[in-house]
Amino acid sequence: MKTLLLISLLALSGFAVAAEEPPPGTEITPPRLSFVDGKASFWRPGAQDWAPARVNTPLAAGDALYTGEGANLEIQVGPRSFVRAAQNTQLGIVAVEPDFLQVKVTGGHASLDLRRVPAGHTVELDTPSAVFTIEHAGYYRVVVGDEVTRFVTRRGGHATISLADGPPQAISSSEEIVVRGTASPSVETYAAPELDAWDRWNYARTDYEIEALSARYVSPGVYGVGVLDQWGTWRVVPAYGAVWVPDRVAAGWAPYTTGTWIWDPYYGWTWVDDAPWGWAPFHHGRWVFVDGFWAWAPGPLILRPVYAPALVAFFGIAPGISVRIGLAGPAVGWVALGWGEPLRPWWGRPGFVGVPSWHGWAGPRIANIVTYQHAQRTRAVVAVSEKQFGSGAVRGTRFSPAGPQELQPIRDAHPVRPGPGSLAPAQGATIRPPAKVASRPVVATRPAREAPLPFKREPAPKKPAVSAPAPRIVAPPKRADASVPSPRPSFGEKGAERARPAQPPRLEDLRRAAPRPAPPAAGAKQPPAKTQKPRALPGKPASGVFAPSARTQRKER
Repeated sequence: MKTLLLISLLALSGFAVAAEEPPPGTEITPPRLSFVDGKASFWRPGAQDWAPARVNTPLAAGDALYTGEGANLEIQVGPRSFVRAAQNTQLGIVAVEPDFLQVKVTGGHASLDLRRVPAGHTVELDTPSAVFTIEHAGYYRVVVGDEVTRFVTRRGGHATISLADGPPQAISSSEEIVVRGTASPSVETYAAPELDAWDRWNYARTDYEIEALSARYVSPGVYGVGVLDQWGTWRVVPAYGAVWVPDRVAAGWAPYTTGTWIWDPYYGWTWVDDAPWGWAPFHHGRWVFVDGFWAWAPGPLILRPVYAPALVAFFGIAPGISVRIGLAGPAVGWVALGWGEPLRPWWGRPGFVGVPSWHGWAGPRIANIVTYQHAQRTRAVVAVSEKQFGSGAVRGTRFSPAGPQELQPIRDAHPVRPGPGSLAPAQGATIRPPAKVASRPVVATRPAREAPLPFKREPAPKKPAVSAPAPRIVAPPKRADASVPSPRPSFGEKGAERARPAQPPRLEDLRRAAPRPAPPAAGAKQPPAKTQKPRALPGKPASGVFAPSARTQRKER
């Protein structure tokens, strides 16, 4: 009783508590497709063709994205880290591991705005000409053309470049690397060019995402927090602490009723919500019903939030009730978990599947579940036939069961197996990348390893969606290589770079170069000269020497 009271007090105060080590199967938060502007496409291994890209899709190894003319997209790969692709760019996720992220760009224009890279973590960027290894926070930009690849580092970032032949080379901060050719590439080094509109947009968008007001209520490490500011409000409820209430939802809306179930190769069945804000509230915390409205309760702040593909309880619908609600054949239903209710995982290793779990939850725990809190709430339970589950947008029946005997909790593996239509959250015609871009090999430090399909692969279409050959594997650089420059051509040795003055600019030179006022006309009366005393700075004696304020400090590119 005392322990429960203490946990309740921690929940109300928002005190940060440490969570236990996440078990196998919960240690990875998948990259999140967080923004799409314009036409963009998505492909997952096993699919027959490209599908429209959709926000809030969790990405896995083997996934590919392509942006059309005038489009761009964003992938959140960490609490303070983002990968963005400009128009006409194909970007792929090669590997997602607890301390290693491997991304490839076969054509186009992309950036990596990494505000934080934990110690021991590595981000690898594969291109047709070279592989770039990143272990430090910074801003990185890559442009992949037919024969030339350009890579720029900014904001203190530095990396290592590895070619198909030759030793790794260190890349310093504020540097541009130009790689010409793919078979026998040459490397040129230059000073980084000036910031352009793309760079400034990247900076501003990341600032907006990581400076969200909602971040004060949500555990650090949770993705998709920035968008909560736009679509809801925070309130404090004595029983649950800070809760977030979504705006602009339809009358009678309930959690996990407007979205799609897709098959994730790592987590199995995963919920993709239709709402732009539909990431954090559906993969962390719990939903509560307060004073006639639904609210998301993230619970007490914890040091290691744990991602879940969905926080629901699944049910097998009894034959009698499935007939009564108009569903033919076997049916499956689900409902959002309530405050303190455990999750029964349907993914992971033996010994983890089906065992009640509160990983990622630091609030009160209800161990003995007789009836789930929201199962009796009006139109909160959704049911679909097993044939319909995972085959497109949810078009299920919402109902309130008459008694708990009509809902049979699924306590182990999920009964529905996926098919090719379960791999993408959206279906329909979309754009495809050019064949020469989709089929380009890249240089990498490790081969791609796709997860085995849970179903028999169908015959390949006449025009395969993705047919990239195996990458050219090179040895990964040692960590010391990132800090010790390797022999290479000096700046500007190959080709022209933007003009730089021979000496740093001097204040006196700038004053001499400044335009001087025209002399007064002959006979004009001269105004009396004004003598102005030097202004004393706060806490400083007055002097005739100008002291620049913090605002005049030069900002690093």
